[in-house]
Amino acid sequence: MSRTAPEIDLKSAETITFRGFVFLTKSKELRTVEGKAVNLRSQSAEVLSVLAARPGEIVSKDALMQAVWPDTFVTDDSLTQCIADIRRALGDDAHVMVETVPKRGYRLNADLSDAADPNAAAGTERARTRFSQRGFILAALALLAAAIGAYYGAEAWRAAPVRSSDMPRIAILPFDDMSAGADKGYLSDAVAEGIITELARSKTYAVISRNSSFRYRGKPIDARQIGDELGVDYLLEGSQQKIGDRLKVSAQLLNAHDGSHVWANSYNREIGDLFVVQEEIIRTLADRVGIRIERPLPQSDAAQVSALRYYLMGRAKIGEDISAEGNELLRQFSLKAIEADPNSQFGYIGLAWYYRNDAVFGWHAQEHNRNEALKLAAKYADKAILLAPDDAEAHEVRASIHTEAGEVEQALAQYDQAIALNPSNSHILVMSTNVLLYVGRADEAIDRIEQAKGIDPFHPDWFHWQMGWALWEKNDCGAALAAMRKMSRIPSGAQRMLAGIHACLGNKREAKEALAVFLQNTPSESISKERREWDKIWTAPGSLDRWIKQMRFAGLPE
Repeated sequence: MSRTAPEIDLKSAETITFRGFVFLTKSKELRTVEGKAVNLRSQSAEVLSVLAARPGEIVSKDALMQAVWPDTFVTDDSLTQCIADIRRALGDDAHVMVETVPKRGYRLNADLSDAADPNAAAGTERARTRFSQRGFILAALALLAAAIGAYYGAEAWRAAPVRSSDMPRIAILPFDDMSAGADKGYLSDAVAEGIITELARSKTYAVISRNSSFRYRGKPIDARQIGDELGVDYLLEGSQQKIGDRLKVSAQLLNAHDGSHVWANSYNREIGDLFVVQEEIIRTLADRVGIRIERPLPQSDAAQVSALRYYLMGRAKIGEDISAEGNELLRQFSLKAIEADPNSQFGYIGLAWYYRNDAVFGWHAQEHNRNEALKLAAKYADKAILLAPDDAEAHEVRASIHTEAGEVEQALAQYDQAIALNPSNSHILVMSTNVLLYVGRADEAIDRIEQAKGIDPFHPDWFHWQMGWALWEKNDCGAALAAMRKMSRIPSGAQRMLAGIHACLGNKREAKEALAVFLQNTPSESISKERREWDKIWTAPGSLDRWIKQMRFAGLPE
């Protein structure tokens, strides 16, 4: 009997087995033990090849970067994205097969096999554990259900659950805004953001963070290129236009592997139906991969949409400028949001962030002290949660306030809730590391930051700021400085951390210069103030004393 080409390749290659998967080290192919090819981008396959050559050993990031990109300058983010791609292909949500070893690199935990006969190897694997075989069969059934639902809409498969490890990956691109006037730009983002949040929560797709998918704003759509850069299977693109009290929305789903159209539709509604349109798009997308979402259509009206618009405008301002001025603009837009609709959560979330930022950075210390600012922040966050208990951002800001108040367990619980409500939000994932760093769990914080980079390949600069703090906590100040220098521009709020890192390295002039920039916006900051505010919060052994010593070195007055 003749053999197929895949069988010939298998028999001539050394293999590495991963609980239901086989990696062919010569051809750099990933397959199931049944011989089915598993899609893996070329650079990810190269990374897996390097790890597979040293199973059970720690391979440093530098070694991986040099092996895969020897003549090309790339950042750590490229490697992080490849690691995330490999884990997705293997269904390794728990990071067991591809393990992160903080500060050292990655380790592939796999069984090495000569596998002269791949069928025998597969049989041995199945004999050793029926659990692996059942897991593969369930995954195959889930994928089959997704395929049938996507292309034929078969009703019989729509109730079948899809495990997170088998979820197709999707990027929601920013919707083109055909509107004119003051509404231009913000409502289109509202449409796309709402779809990202609700689709991620529905557990139908693994959804790429808005920060990375919105990077393609205003650029020609090349589905295959974007799919390769983000590591996704589908793209959703569209447009919206506000004309008076009417809202026109068009959306289409593209296959990112070949650029083909899977689905398209248009909606012409009252402006207050924005959230209803979002939900209808989400339901259609969910049906295309085999799950029917059964829940009431949301209530919406024009006032709520106006409140959302003002909130997004305020959030954009503080995102552009993390300073006292940017924070004041956030307050002003938040008040407009409450005036537009006092019964929606948006303005209260904005005010909660405003007072939380004041408490952290001391921008309006002459008006209220840290504790007073935190109490006001908590008041507005609680109001937002009362109005919208399923809003991830409301839980996120409440978690941040708990963190600054030293309420560790409450903060962790709120962050867990926020992450569950929007798994695609890399911002929330990294914000959750604040409380981990305050209590000395730096390795966990670093791992979360790396996870966030995995779902947000083009993540914002402040992720590097957070990594700088995490590495400072581990007293790896050289690496901390390198992380901070990855920021395209270090804002005034981050200059204090930069000063501490320079002080840690003994760079007195640089430490003083950085602290001077920070003090321009916060002239009342002092050693006694920082110790008083953080004494009950920053409980990691020795960290606060070390920070105070280095702030003195940088010139912070007593």
